Amino acid sequence: MSVFSHNEFDNHEQVVFCHDESTGLKAIIAIHNTNRGPALGGCRMWNYVDDQEALNDVLRLSKGMTYKSALANLDLGGGKSVIIGDPRKHKSEELLKAMGRFLERTGNQYIAAEDSGTSVPDLQVMGIETNNVAGVTERTGIDGLPCNGDPSPATAYGTFAGLKAAVQYKLDRTDLTGLKVAIQGVGNVGYRLAEHLHKAGAQLFVTDIHEEQVDKAVRELGATAVSQKEILSLDVDVLAPCALGAVLNDESIPLIKAQVIAGASNNQLAAQRHDLMLRERGILYAPDYAINAGGIIDIFYERIGHEHNKVRAHIETISDTLMEIFRRADSQDRPTGEVADELAEERFMK
Repeated sequence: MSVFSHNEFDNHEQVVFCHDESTGLKAIIAIHNTNRGPALGGCRMWNYVDDQEALNDVLRLSKGMTYKSALANLDLGGGKSVIIGDPRKHKSEELLKAMGRFLERTGNQYIAAEDSGTSVPDLQVMGIETNNVAGVTERTGIDGLPCNGDPSPATAYGTFAGLKAAVQYKLDRTDLTGLKVAIQGVGNVGYRLAEHLHKAGAQLFVTDIHEEQVDKAVRELGATAVSQKEILSLDVDVLAPCALGAVLNDESIPLIKAQVIAGASNNQLAAQRHDLMLRERGILYAPDYAINAGGIIDIFYERIGHEHNKVRAHIETISDTLMEIFRRADSQDRPTGEVADELAEERFMK
């Protein structure tokens, strides 16, 4: 398996392959950049098709975390880890402890948080073996209510704030009543985003690989269930990808009817060229790592001293950042993702 010549390798500082025979753990830790501080990023557990798909994912995701932290003005670098396996079948306490031991071996260079397929309790089990975990401390959440450390509410709130900014910029509307939003993935973040949108009066269309999540959104939020195949091509105002990445690609983009793409999933663009492809079709793309930074902001404050009002205020600056990106992109006739990258690089490059 090639790493240095891999098309997603971007001067990563470390890529660590982890295997524990007794538990069956197979994992990869990728540390992209630590110029601004220790690398922080989620630990994902997913039933990847093969090892190459897992490597591709962790390299892309770790780089995205560097850009995300820099764009959010946080003193953090970027990293990510992936555990290869079905979280509903292969996860065990001993496997999670083994992952914790590998996290410990990175020194203080990488700090893991929850991600797709992992939870706060999972990170707490890893924490038995290491201090290199975050988002596991009980505190007051951004809504003023008790929180167990799960960053999903903050991620969803930031995505909602960013979605509103994108709708205001592109559609010139601040009232979301009747706004048609297609949400691809109603898991921890996607469902909370759907709740915010429902309260704001939006009309929701949802899909997910887990039918019980779709049924819940239909029952509790009045959403319309659609198939995974249909979700990207619906005639809606906003498309909100909130599942896995690379959903904006050569096949999907020509089918998209939404004027705005604003969702929480990471690495939504399958390739850099798709950024320009969206702009050429008149679709406003809210760069994923700019709009979904609420969780990383929340976790950052957990580590330095958590005051929920300050966290909420910092998350709300996501709207300002996106507005700056949108305006610069239009004034320079450039894709929004390219502009976001430029802003981030100004902040973490030495």
